[in-house]
Amino acid sequence: MTPRILVIGCASLDTLHIGGRTYHTIGGAGLYTALAAHYAGAQAVLLGPKPNPIPPVLQPVAQRLTWLGPEVPPGDLPRLEIAHHGQGKATLVGASWGAEAQLTVDDLPANLSGFDVVHIAALSSAQKMLGFLRACRARRAARISAGTYYRIVQNEPATVRAIFEQADLFFMNENEAVGLWGSLRVAGRIATRTRDNALLFITFDRRGAIVIAGDQATPLPADPAVEVDPTGAGDTFCGATLAGLARGQDPITAARHAATLAARKIEHVGPAFLLGFPLI
Repeated sequence: MTPRILVIGCASLDTLHIGGRTYHTIGGAGLYTALAAHYAGAQAVLLGPKPNPIPPVLQPVAQRLTWLGPEVPPGDLPRLEIAHHGQGKATLVGASWGAEAQLTVDDLPANLSGFDVVHIAALSSAQKMLGFLRACRARRAARISAGTYYRIVQNEPATVRAIFEQADLFFMNENEAVGLWGSLRVAGRIATRTRDNALLFITFDRRGAIVIAGDQATPLPADPAVEVDPTGAGDTFCGATLAGLARGQDPITAARHAATLAARKIEHVGPAFLLGFPLI
C-alpha cells in the first residue's frame, strides 16, 4: 500500500539571485517537502493556502499532490527573496508570509490516523507550529514530524525546543542546531534524552548529515553534486526521508536515499528536478 504523508506548510512564489542572475520560480518549505515525498514514492497531501485559480507555474504541483487548505487569490501567496552566495550559503533578503495567516488548525482533517506521517513544515511562527503539533496529536496523528528555520530559532528558541521535545521526528541544519543549543555536542546530548523512538536529523550541506536515534549518532556523507540552487535542499531531504520511513525503511537507509535526492535537486533551479522539467 502506498504510504500517505500530510505536509502542513506553504507554497511560495520565489525570487532567487544566483551567480549574478535573477530567477522567478516557486518554492516554500511545504511545497518542497511534499514534492520530495511524492517523488520518493508516497502519496503526498499538502495542507496550505491554495490559489484559486491555480497559476500555470503551480499547475504541475496540483497535478502531483492532493492540495487542501483555504482558497486564496494567487497574489496572496507567500513570497520569498533569497540571495545565494555559493557553497550552501544564502541570505533571506525578504519574506512576505501573505495568506499563511489564513491557515489554521481548523483546516486540519478531523481524523489524521489515516496518514503514516504528518509533517509540520516551517511557518512564520514557532508558536503556530506548536499549535498545529498539539492539534495533530488530538486528531490521532500516528507520527508527527517538524522542521524549523534560523529566524524562529533566534526569535522563539523556547518554543522551537518544545516542538523538538514533542515531535517524533525533527529536521534541522547545522546553523539551526548550533543556534538552538550552542553547539552540536550539546545538541547530541539533548537528543539522547528525547522519548523512545524519536529521531533527529541534522544536515550539513556538503558535509552530509547525522541521524541521531537515542544514544546512536550515525554520520552520512553527502552525495556529490554541482550546486546550482540549494533552495529547498533540506526540505527535499526531509520529504524523501519521511517517504522512506513510511515505506518501512530504517532511518539510515531512508536518509541515505534522501541525501541523493537532495543532491540532484540542487543541480537545478527551483523544484525542477522534483517535477521532472524546468519551470523557467
